[in-house]
Amino acid sequence: MENQWIIKRLSPDEEKKQNFIAEAIGVCPVLAKLLVQRGISTFDDAKNFFRPELKLLHNPFLIKDMDKAVKRINLALERRENILIYGDYDVDGTTAVALVYKFLQKWAPESHIDFYIPDRYKEGYGVSKEGIDYAKENNVKLVITLDCGIKAIEKVEYARSLGIDVIICDHHTTDDTLPKAVAVLDSKRKDDNYPYEHLSGCGVGFKLMQAFAIDHKINFSNLEELLDLVAVSIASDIVPITGENRILAYYGIKRLNEYPSKGLKALINTCGLNNASTELTINDIVFKIGPRINASGRMKSGREVVELLISDDEKHAQEISNNINKYNEERRDIDKNTTDEAEKILANITNLDQRKTIVVYNESWHKGIVGIVASRLTEKFYKPTIVLTKANDILCGSARSVHGFDLYKAIDSCRDILENFGGHTYAAGLSLKEEHLEEFKERFENYVNEHIDKEQLRPLVEIDAEITFYDITPKFVNILRQFEPFGPGNPRPIFCTRNVFDHEGRSKIVGREGEHLKMELIDNSSNIAFSGIAFRKAEFNKDLKNGNPLDIVFSLEDNTFNGNTTTQMMIRDIKRK
Repeated sequence: MENQWIIKRLSPDEEKKQNFIAEAIGVCPVLAKLLVQRGISTFDDAKNFFRPELKLLHNPFLIKDMDKAVKRINLALERRENILIYGDYDVDGTTAVALVYKFLQKWAPESHIDFYIPDRYKEGYGVSKEGIDYAKENNVKLVITLDCGIKAIEKVEYARSLGIDVIICDHHTTDDTLPKAVAVLDSKRKDDNYPYEHLSGCGVGFKLMQAFAIDHKINFSNLEELLDLVAVSIASDIVPITGENRILAYYGIKRLNEYPSKGLKALINTCGLNNASTELTINDIVFKIGPRINASGRMKSGREVVELLISDDEKHAQEISNNINKYNEERRDIDKNTTDEAEKILANITNLDQRKTIVVYNESWHKGIVGIVASRLTEKFYKPTIVLTKANDILCGSARSVHGFDLYKAIDSCRDILENFGGHTYAAGLSLKEEHLEEFKERFENYVNEHIDKEQLRPLVEIDAEITFYDITPKFVNILRQFEPFGPGNPRPIFCTRNVFDHEGRSKIVGREGEHLKMELIDNSSNIAFSGIAFRKAEFNKDLKNGNPLDIVFSLEDNTFNGNTTTQMMIRDIKRK
């Protein structure tokens, strides 16, 4: 299926802003366009974007119920009550638990504070009865949930019946009815007026600790020590890196590079990222650090991750990190085998081409990797996809969507036959009884068929600007670097250049199986040469050798080799003329 290329256009009003910002800060029209696309139209906007400052973080007490949450924590500390920090088993949940646990342990050392991560297979996602029972058995009077709890109405009621108060810190979409907790911190609440609604679960935990610090007159520098955890959560949970998240991610990555916690330092070593000449980026978190943290919750226990992230012993931290790396290797093998099995099932569905969705199920699949498999199938078949397995006699799984389609609403339309569900527009989790599987498949298919646009089922490449190689000056590249950290809401800019040719026969096929293309190109308009790498695009080598022109879509990325850093094109797509 050929990708559709769409070049982003500015409205007449945005073009005026483009001209203004280009003159105001002295950048070329292409860079000014990129800034306007990101909502930047004034000098102050640009200053805050390029020079994020921690003093621009919002007052945490603007979050609904924050005053109640801090008051209840203070009361627990005053009474010396046992406090349980409860979080999800993924990156966002475990970093959030580690952050709140570390901070409260430091500033309330005489209190008994414990943490709890539910077992993915025995308890499933979110607040569990087993978790509440654990709290009761350990005489816990206050549970603080992180990255979960917004739909735990029955579980919170159960906790209350046992004399346990709950503070919910979540960032997922809310229902009309909220749990009857002491405080519900979620800026997606309809009655919440907090200026920024896209915090990660760990980000919400950070805001709670920020409020606690303000109330106790604790210097903000003590919170800065935790920003590496927040950056890891923001990158891994794929929340927008805009506004407050951009500030937190910017300083969190800075912390990760300069003074990472012992746990994250051990992970950096395990990933082979401890090269002093290369700075860690969002990509390093997304593709190397995050998957290893997730692997522990997928393959064994999220509790081990928290133990790593709160560790003050370098040797112990490295031992845990090495264990987690083994889980990740095991996860990759299972992931590949499961994806292969899923594709074989799909190959036997005769009407797959006519269906707008994929729902695939095998009771023996590992629950911890169905989300990864759903992502791979969505990427290959480009349809809203759900991958299900069985755990404790209930089908459970993960869903992934395509561009512009609200998967959460599609699943919500079937809520009457679901046991549980939650998530976001593009990713969700759900569970149901096996007897409802066929009905769910058809209702899900019918909803998507009625609401999805035909173009949404065709892979989309959004191009920020069309440029020539002449535009790629050292100044252009240097300013582009300052757009980092990249992520949702601030994606790495994608460019298009037309009519490029092989430069002096230097392009060549590379890779163990000859599947990649190392390109040395020259464009028709500027006669300037530039190099790039095109993964799995070896088929275009013949066009280059025959002198045929190509159109390319690419991003610009730094490539460090033997201590030298150069800028190269990362070729995303190629089309013949």
